[in-house]
Amino acid sequence: MNGAEAMSSLAAAWEALYALVIAYAFSALGAIVLLIAGYMIAGIAERSANAALSRIRGFDETLRGFLSRALRYAMLILVGVTVLAQFGVQTASILAALGAAGLAIGLALQGTLQNIAAGIMLLVLKPFRSGEYIVAGDVSGTIQEIGLFATELKTADGIYVLTPNSELWSTPVTNYSRNATRRADLAIGIGYGDDIALATETLLALARAEARVLTAPAAEAFVSELGDSAVVVTLRYWTRSADWWSTRLGLTRAAKLAFDEKGISIPYPQQDVHMIANPAATERADA
Repeated sequence: MNGAEAMSSLAAAWEALYALVIAYAFSALGAIVLLIAGYMIAGIAERSANAALSRIRGFDETLRGFLSRALRYAMLILVGVTVLAQFGVQTASILAALGAAGLAIGLALQGTLQNIAAGIMLLVLKPFRSGEYIVAGDVSGTIQEIGLFATELKTADGIYVLTPNSELWSTPVTNYSRNATRRADLAIGIGYGDDIALATETLLALARAEARVLTAPAAEAFVSELGDSAVVVTLRYWTRSADWWSTRLGLTRAAKLAFDEKGISIPYPQQDVHMIANPAATERADA
């Protein structure tokens, strides 16, 4: 190849490269514009969705953030697929690959996705909220935080507990803090020889004197059981859920002091033993 042919080939290659650059320059410029615009629009959509959901009364903050971010990521994925289409990439195969990858990831993270689904249901239906005391199966404590994967609790003795949402969702939950008021029964055993009317009136007087006991429904006292060694009198009253435990402790102490003052006994379990003489043994002893 002489010099003229080499220059001719070089010129042809340069023209082909120039045409290729020109052809893809517009595609690259369009892709950059799409990426920037898509990123900005996705951010605006996330903030708009977050603001719109925040105006819904009682909508959970964690769920609001999760849905807003999910919308943003979905738009970013759509932008990415559109950018690839600018360069002539077959997006159908990419979407099929993404679907297959999503299915594989879903099967691998089945337990994790189950916790996320349960977390969303807990956040939407709200069987419990932060600060409420619950019992669910073997788990009990005050709710600290409800996450998408797990829920944090603090037990009565201050121990931190992290429970997967799927366990809480599949277990009956008893919420001791949800209702504003709660009923309590204070049962105390008195001796069979004690005055039942005096005992019940003493309990009612204690309930009337306790400011934390609600006047409606009114407190009542009655005999609830005839035990082996005691007559059980019960004070039934209502109080605010937040005051339930402190009220019960206060009334228990007050009842013991009041019964002692009025001479009402609180017997401990006992048995009466009757000795029956054997006549035959008595006759032999006399002989």
